[in-house]
Amino acid sequence: MSVEPYREITFDKDGDGPPGQASELVALARRGVGDLVVFAHGWNNSPSGATRLCSDFFEPFPGLLAPGVEAGYAGVIWPSMMFTDEPVPDYRALVTVLPEKEPVIGRLTELLAAAPPEEAAFAEFGALLRELTDVGVVGVAAPEAVPEFLVADPVEVCALFTEALESAGTVPAEGFGGGLRKYWKGAKEVLRQATYYVMKKRAGRVGEQGLGPLLGEVARAAPGLRIHLVGHSMGARLVAYALRGLPAGVRPVVSLTLLQGAFSHYAFAARLPHDPGRSGSLRDLQHRVRGPVVACYSRHDTALGVMYPLASRLANDSESLTGTMSGLIGADDPRWGAIGHDGVRAVPEGVRRDLADVLREGVPGSGCVSVDVADVVRSHSDICRPELARVVVSAARTGR
Repeated sequence: MSVEPYREITFDKDGDGPPGQASELVALARRGVGDLVVFAHGWNNSPSGATRLCSDFFEPFPGLLAPGVEAGYAGVIWPSMMFTDEPVPDYRALVTVLPEKEPVIGRLTELLAAAPPEEAAFAEFGALLRELTDVGVVGVAAPEAVPEFLVADPVEVCALFTEALESAGTVPAEGFGGGLRKYWKGAKEVLRQATYYVMKKRAGRVGEQGLGPLLGEVARAAPGLRIHLVGHSMGARLVAYALRGLPAGVRPVVSLTLLQGAFSHYAFAARLPHDPGRSGSLRDLQHRVRGPVVACYSRHDTALGVMYPLASRLANDSESLTGTMSGLIGADDPRWGAIGHDGVRAVPEGVRRDLADVLREGVPGSGCVSVDVADVVRSHSDICRPELARVVVSAARTGR
């Protein structure tokens, strides 16, 4: 690990963790740590990979801190998987986080490798995806929560994703042969989006039921400890949802920094522009943070700029307006945007800054702040940058 003192906070898929984790963080405060930076990774296929990412991300921090600042570090390790601009999750990665689905994953892998040109094969693929995500299982997925892409015609869905991948330049237009066979290119992305659906629910649950209550326990025992939450991709969703899980009457979080967040840019909105009678899922929770809520975003993040909107439309998730299977290609409809692609939206008091301005003048002291980091972030996973560490330190008010 590149920094000390460092602790790991681990949760299972339900947000449960081993006993004594809060006590370890409280012990840091009693040893003189005044500021604790907590980082939650996005989709990884092993705890060791997540730990390496934490080490790489934290490495610049000690050199950025002001004299006299005593900082500690914690990594939130949760059962997640690869996503976005990584290769499609392979068999081993999926089984690591969904071991109970091993037979289903095995057959899905066989179909993707063989790419059979028959419509019946796509029908089997769709049925396996529903089994993978527990769609249709009584008591697991309510009918109104089922993403449309899991129940619509699988050939049409795979064709939509194939077209989106080709338009984004992610895969070549040729290859895979003609006829239905070419739609297996899109099928690989459909599998990834099915796992996205599972992990989206998991990240929110771990944040709200795991990290939030744990931070509340720490705050009661060490009320002077200043906590700074940082999350990448789906980990950004996790730390944001931790605000929902904080017990009433405690406000230990001093800053929240979201790096390429893979959730709706309307999450903090009191009213949705396309449906003013409804609000975002994290409405007004920025007020549970004593300092700023910083959303770093980049137009170069094609995973959030192309695939996220398409998946959100197919999942009826605009924070959220019912969608259809027609007219779904293209990322120009603001209902479907990700906070990591264009920042916080529909929060009137929010401000927007360029990275150069923030590095020169600092992060504003409160409210929602959207920072355009496209100058340094060229892809979804491009977050181990000293400039981003400086943004976190500035938001925390711990920098030189």
